[in-house]
Amino acid sequence: MKRMLAIACLASLSQLSLADTIYVSNEKDDTLSVIDSDTLEVIKTIEVGMRPRGIIFNQDYTHLYICASDSDAVQVMDVATGRIIHNLPSGEDPEQFALHTDNRRLYIANEDDAVVTVVDTQKRSVDAQIDVGVEPEGMAVSPDGKWVINTSETTNMLHWIDAATNELVANTLVGQRPRHVEFTKDGSLLWASSEIGGTVSIVDVESRRIIKEISFRIPGVHRDKVQPVGIKLTDNGKYAFVALGPSNHVAVIDAKTYEVIDYLLVGRRVWQLAFANDQKLLFTTNGVSGDVSVIDTDDLKVIKTLRVGRYPWGLAVKP
Repeated sequence: MKRMLAIACLASLSQLSLADTIYVSNEKDDTLSVIDSDTLEVIKTIEVGMRPRGIIFNQDYTHLYICASDSDAVQVMDVATGRIIHNLPSGEDPEQFALHTDNRRLYIANEDDAVVTVVDTQKRSVDAQIDVGVEPEGMAVSPDGKWVINTSETTNMLHWIDAATNELVANTLVGQRPRHVEFTKDGSLLWASSEIGGTVSIVDVESRRIIKEISFRIPGVHRDKVQPVGIKLTDNGKYAFVALGPSNHVAVIDAKTYEVIDYLLVGRRVWQLAFANDQKLLFTTNGVSGDVSVIDTDDLKVIKTLRVGRYPWGLAVKP
């Protein structure tokens, strides 16, 4: 009996250790909401800088980087204490960023200045500022660390930056107002959302050419409200999930055939997406309704809605 109880306790501890912590940036509250993936409840609220948007962890999850856009700063939070320990030189109005695979270089989109700022997170210094298109926003680094991609909302382009030289070497024209970019796990393809164009472009990385453009039609929803923003791809190559903004739906796409499988109704103005570590759950930020929807990725169903702060924007997950 004692042995059985010990095994049960170990199993229980194992399950607890699998719980993730989901951080949500709330634009209009200047806070982060912290969610436990096991209980699916908000367990903490942390005050940060003004208008937090993009958030991302370093590779060992000891630090959380926060784009405090109206503070013109990238804040660095000590995850263990929940305290801001210092700011990085970010340039004006940082909105989104991406961390290089070296865990050191942070690429920051400065919307007002039409530049990408490259910051050394260890030295807390600016390595470079790269001129890009008008209103840069989306950022991504390829899995091999070779490419840094930026989207410019007004120029309607993807900008290809060589991570070794910090030089802009090519541009790819996509639909109107590109907002987010996401590499496949093997780095061979890049998915890019175009908010006003209402499409997602799939780009071959080697040729930098669009090989497929996906459009969306939601029954009963005017096409002007279908505005793709956040994208998440499953590691197994099965699904792509796309947040469709004020349509209040997330599209589920077969990542091999590029066919839309379903549209899942979530909160109002769905913006960004993030997987739990095992990718069994997908979390969405719904800005206007001030909540987070939780999607079961096996059943493709919304299983819960959680109230957070005002205008939730970004998501970051700590295993």
